[in-house]
Amino acid sequence: MNKKRLKKRAKLLGEYGLNLIALSILTGLFSGVVVTFYNILTGIGEQQSVKLYKLIAANPGFVPLLFLGLAAGAIIIGTATRLIPMIRGSGVPQVEGAARGILHFKWYSVMCSMFAASLACVFMGLPAGSEGPSLELGGCAGDGVACMLRRSLMVRRLQIAAGSAAGLAAAFNAPVTGLSFAMEEAFRSFSAQVFTCSAISVLVAVTVRNLVRSALGFSVGFTFTTFEFAAPEPMTYLWTAIAAVCAGLLGVAFYYLMLLCRRGFSRVTFLKGAGKYMIPFMIAGAFGLISAYAMGGGHDFIESLGSLHEGGLERIFGISVAATLAIVVLMRFISTILAVGCGMPYGIFVPVLATGAGLGALLCEGFRGAGMSASAADYIIIITMAAYFTTVVRAPVTGIIMIFEFTGEFGFLLPALLGVCIGYIIGEVFRTQSVFEKCLDLIVEDQHVQTGAVKRRVVLEVEEGSYAEGRAVRSVLWPAGGMVTEVVSSSGERFVPDGKTVLSAGDRIAFECVAASEEDVKSYLSDIVCAAD
Repeated sequence: MNKKRLKKRAKLLGEYGLNLIALSILTGLFSGVVVTFYNILTGIGEQQSVKLYKLIAANPGFVPLLFLGLAAGAIIIGTATRLIPMIRGSGVPQVEGAARGILHFKWYSVMCSMFAASLACVFMGLPAGSEGPSLELGGCAGDGVACMLRRSLMVRRLQIAAGSAAGLAAAFNAPVTGLSFAMEEAFRSFSAQVFTCSAISVLVAVTVRNLVRSALGFSVGFTFTTFEFAAPEPMTYLWTAIAAVCAGLLGVAFYYLMLLCRRGFSRVTFLKGAGKYMIPFMIAGAFGLISAYAMGGGHDFIESLGSLHEGGLERIFGISVAATLAIVVLMRFISTILAVGCGMPYGIFVPVLATGAGLGALLCEGFRGAGMSASAADYIIIITMAAYFTTVVRAPVTGIIMIFEFTGEFGFLLPALLGVCIGYIIGEVFRTQSVFEKCLDLIVEDQHVQTGAVKRRVVLEVEEGSYAEGRAVRSVLWPAGGMVTEVVSSSGERFVPDGKTVLSAGDRIAFECVAASEEDVKSYLSDIVCAAD
């Protein structure tokens, strides 16, 4: 009996353990290569678009040609998002939906379309971040690996989560941030399978990223190097709290203005809806002519705010630093709202960080006049950035981890915790959701994902040698939106399980969820409760 059980465990290890590890390695390789080359191209695109806009600003006669090109680009991008809805927006909500089993897509068409569309937005000078598309590209890579190897839907979901974590980690060169965001925001679940698959893919993808970038002569790091952090003084906590409150309120304003903007854009029918993209394109073009700080993801803008940055902030039209910061923050705030509301196919991750950092720098201009030490400015900027991000995205753990990985500094843990907590609490008080979570809800509503679906109840028996045997209910990746409502043990005992309930061979489980057909539920559950061939 012991030998039989040992043999069964070895089979399960090979089927569900080593198999998943191998798949996660392949996912990390695939996503690492795709995302690395994508980010190299976006970096080149940002540089070239800034040069082009400066040239046009110096030669006003070319301005009409610029806006004509932006109008044409808007129509093309708008048509692409209409034909392939899964590239509409930053890509994060779509990956969230796919990882949770709510949305489904063809990985190759989405990968190619998002790669091309978001890259085009960068080359046209829009305030486009590459991190959201990187996350979706990574998720597509994970789905592609699982599909090409003909794995089950459960395994596909695991690899989508792993690929998304790897994509974000490769974009930022921040493995812990990528891993944290995937579990905290994208997947909204922590399990041994999700963590293991994601961690392996992240390690492989980041390694591939660094090797490729080094081989091609590109910089490896994504850190903010112009910030210097002294030991926080007692008054630093006061300034941090005030800045975090301001960041939280701005984040709340962002959320509700985004919803208003989305409702407004939904009524635009010009060119079958593609015409609505002309508005953010034209506004972004005008902002780009005013300042290069309004273009691209915003990494260069954040770097310019650090106390170690040579030359300081480049002023707009010779006006004061405070006025320049106010204009840049306002332009980025408006651009990001329009991008989310319209469904632009580019990321808002770094643009949100840039807006928060700019707000922090603007507040510091006032705080210095009120007696704040100049040495605290760098702290305030980074913490305000994290607080604003947390309010908008509702991912406090990621917000804290992110600033430590980006700065390499761990000496301001307590002020950072204070700022992020305040930002999160303000979001709770004003009943905001994660902007990505809200966009996912709207996507589900717009695409009528649940059309024809009704509540289904399926009863299946846990077979000996199956994946579910010997596992707690909470550690199994069940179909999205469902739950195990009843367990009938092999002895005939009926009870309602909790997360700690361990399933045994011979147990009959009753599973309920909303689905289009009972066969879909049974097909998914068979991978969990039926023995492998």
